Amino acid sequence: MEARFLGIAELAEAPSVAVVVDVMRAFTVAAWAFGRGAEKIVLAESRADALALKAHHPDWVALKDGPPAPGFDAVNSPGLLRSLDLGGRTVVQKTTAGTVGALAVKEASLVLCAGFVVAGATARLLRQRGGDAVTFVVTGDEGRAEEDLACAQYIARRTDGGGTDATAFLRRAAESRAAAELAEGVRGGSHPDDVALCLELDRFPFAMAAAPEDSLMVLRPCAVP
Repeated sequence: MEARFLGIAELAEAPSVAVVVDVMRAFTVAAWAFGRGAEKIVLAESRADALALKAHHPDWVALKDGPPAPGFDAVNSPGLLRSLDLGGRTVVQKTTAGTVGALAVKEASLVLCAGFVVAGATARLLRQRGGDAVTFVVTGDEGRAEEDLACAQYIARRTDGGGTDATAFLRRAAESRAAAELAEGVRGGSHPDDVALCLELDRFPFAMAAAPEDSLMVLRPCAVP
């Protein structure tokens, strides 16, 4: 498999297959939402769009980056989300990088969203459906986020088959600027366990695929044998 690693701004055209990586914290949160029973996640273009969707569907759960804000039900923190009962609910998610990256490749034939918590299942799905070339979208820090690049490179290695030791990749993520900011409380709407939860390898057995549904970009869990 030929793997390319690009930032959002480097996407000149929609790839055929894209894996959008946001470890800290968008797609760790998305995985936890599915783990807590959510049926689907709508990826919103903007906070205004997220609030409009929430107003139109009051039973949907809207979440965003940063501290709590009027109109939003939750924040983009796995540590805070893990206590919610989301059984059968629809979540609307708007984040600074992850959702932006997924929407940037919405024309791709296959869009997967990933973090370490679904790395193994994502690699298995790529082996089944990914074809010969995959573009990994490194969403954080204008394509330079070390935690996202480490996760993308780890998934690429696992997709090629054979055993891959995750230790070095997880260490890079743990030593990233994003991890430090979360640990130090620089990023609003966080929980002390967020970094550890974001680095929990293969916590969930599913991959996550996004596709257009009724003019919205919708993320759903995918069972992978």
